[in-house]
Amino acid sequence: MTISIVLVDDHELIRQGLRRAFERTGDFTVVGEAGSVGAALGVVAEQSPDVVIFDVRLPDGSGLDAAKKVRESNPAMGIVVLTMYAGDDQLFGALEAGASAFVPKDAPADDVIAAARHAAVSPRAFTANDLAGAMQRRLSPTGPQLSPREREVLGLLADGLGVAAISKQLFISESTTKTHISKVYEKLGAGNRAQALMTAMRLGLIANPQDPMAR
Repeated sequence: MTISIVLVDDHELIRQGLRRAFERTGDFTVVGEAGSVGAALGVVAEQSPDVVIFDVRLPDGSGLDAAKKVRESNPAMGIVVLTMYAGDDQLFGALEAGASAFVPKDAPADDVIAAARHAAVSPRAFTANDLAGAMQRRLSPTGPQLSPREREVLGLLADGLGVAAISKQLFISESTTKTHISKVYEKLGAGNRAQALMTAMRLGLIANPQDPMAR
């Protein structure tokens, strides 16, 4: 038996890449595509696929909201959330929307396919690569434990410095700086600088520039 799947992403090239990846497996059949929330809900209602792949950011709304609507009306349908903004907030948003799996867009195609297979078999069992770490970060009353050097790097990131400038200021190699930045992102559950800084401000690790007391 083949698994029917609908692909939802506003970038046609990404949909084409996903289609090729799934069709190469031999056990998936792409029965529909959509580039918006509205079109996605229509295709899902028409095709009733086994699995839907949702991008988070769509031109007419959130893929997480669309996933929630699909879950409410299709309790046995597999739902995979695929996003380039792979921070903890997005992960828990996917979990709360009723998704079956959460995968960052920079993951290998095999990870996306594995997530879709999981979603087809266990649509109500949520899976994500860093789920345990995300749960630990959310439950920790003291927040992420950054080393003194990682705090220095975080502060310089907040000042707008790039890898080369941070390396020069701290007298370390660019490779070492990149490792520290990667660790900071990992501990904050962030996928990029903007997410890391927002999370750090929320946790009080760096000052909010809009706070008059921080000036």
